[in-house]
Amino acid sequence: MRDVKKLKGTLTIYDVASQAGVSIASVSRVLNGQGSPRANTRERVIRAVQELGFVPDGAARALSNGLKEVVGVVFRRGEETHFEGEDESLLFIDVINRGIDVAAQRRGFDVLMSSVGYTDEKVAARIASIAGKADGVILHDRMLPSAAISKLAETVPVVTLAGSPQKGAMNVRCDNEAGMRALVRHLVKDHGYRSLAYVSGRSDSPDNRSRQKAFEQEAAAHQATANTGPDWQGNYSAAGGAKVVEAILDAHRKLPRAIVCANDQTALGVMHALARRRINVPGDVAVTGFDDVPVARHLHPPLTTVRQPMQEMGATAFDVLYSRISTGHGDADVVLPVQLMVRESCGCTASGRSRA
Repeated sequence: MRDVKKLKGTLTIYDVASQAGVSIASVSRVLNGQGSPRANTRERVIRAVQELGFVPDGAARALSNGLKEVVGVVFRRGEETHFEGEDESLLFIDVINRGIDVAAQRRGFDVLMSSVGYTDEKVAARIASIAGKADGVILHDRMLPSAAISKLAETVPVVTLAGSPQKGAMNVRCDNEAGMRALVRHLVKDHGYRSLAYVSGRSDSPDNRSRQKAFEQEAAAHQATANTGPDWQGNYSAAGGAKVVEAILDAHRKLPRAIVCANDQTALGVMHALARRRINVPGDVAVTGFDDVPVARHLHPPLTTVRQPMQEMGATAFDVLYSRISTGHGDADVVLPVQLMVRESCGCTASGRSRA
């Protein structure tokens, strides 16, 4: 048994579950006489209650009575169809969701997955419907206005996976700024590239905005030309990245020496469009991504990118949400570190050394 030195007034059913070595759902069933918990489980819960001197207050009873053992996860689905099967791949989202699912299984929770379109006019209603069936909700990206997120957080615990936490909600994100700054420094200082462009993600994405801002600031700090704006507007998809490059080339405009992409999926499209026009990567134009999805290292050439701990991000999102569900507390803003992954698409050799 765990060492119990906590004040009785601060005990929760989470403490009972931890002491008994069972899930909070099992504690809920025993305390409320619901279901048919195993005799061994029942004995462990009762023993933990006695050892802790636990007396559930009104909030704890409400929590144990209403527990569904379900978390809702809502993500945006792509709408581009130019690259066959791109919508189904959802590489970045898939890895995060895998982390959520693994962490949820460890706690005996099920995951209720749902998607919304970028042009869906009933996003708020769809998310509210999911929230009504779950103990808490994890939202990919920023698919609701700040006020709507705060309102939702008044009825159910909410974790977002972009930007900064909104009132009442929690947030888990990676260090976009540090990753982008390291990437731009590598391109400018190690390779000597003086002309860069940023193919952005969706304009309403907090992650995209923070990456673009860091890109512009770091390029300016090293006196490099930074091309951004409407001509370089992507949408996080391979099709979006390809469209940007094709439009630039069709207008007979000169490409920059390096193209920095908002994510790996965009970089895949950029490299595809360049290859179709027989423009060599990295000899003519260097290309980089952001995320380090599993396919990135297998592209030709292998993609230089910024690795986000995607599965850890999903697991952390669930852990933060679970803490709020079970104890009423949870970290408001969790920032995970990233890592620059130097490969050949930026102009480095296979060993990671610059050819410059």
